[in-house]
Amino acid sequence: MDIGTIGAGTVAQALARHAVAQGHRVVLSNSRGPASLAAVVQNLGPLAGAGTPEEAASAELVVLAVGWPQVPQAVAALPPFDGRIVIDATNQFAAPPPHSAIADLGELTGSEFVASRLPGARVVKAFNSLYVQYIAADPRHPAGRQVLFLAGDDPDAKATVKDLTSSFGFAPVDLGSLREGGRLMQLGGPLSGLHVLKQD
Repeated sequence: MDIGTIGAGTVAQALARHAVAQGHRVVLSNSRGPASLAAVVQNLGPLAGAGTPEEAASAELVVLAVGWPQVPQAVAALPPFDGRIVIDATNQFAAPPPHSAIADLGELTGSEFVASRLPGARVVKAFNSLYVQYIAADPRHPAGRQVLFLAGDDPDAKATVKDLTSSFGFAPVDLGSLREGGRLMQLGGPLSGLHVLKQD
């Protein structure tokens, strides 16, 4: 599978590392241009490359992993998604830690807001509820696999993300729609920052 990332910070790099370990091709992108990612992709190996956000967004599956204030600008010029899958790993921080504040989106969940900015995308919320050290580490532990909460409105898209993340070693748990499930796992929800293992 070809995977693109919008954003190339710690979350995107952690997911890219899992992906290339499973034989997937990854194109990372950021707002500073491909040249700024030369060292990152060299470290990730030959299956990783750097591109523009537009190039990354043309992949079969796209990971959105930018800071919340950067979301509108990061997605504004992306090409139509035409049914392709976007994993939304963002959190709606109106202000970054340590002065954290949650953006007021009214009735919308964070991923519903993101989906409204990505016409044609099948958005699956995932990875936002885990601290990055739990994303980067091997999700397989002696006591079980790291649980990965996810939510989305398209069953087939969720099945694809479940299969992909299971191959990384995670134990995906489907929470339902972007409205109900997304509310459980977004900032302020009862599952945000909850790190649990599933015994197999």
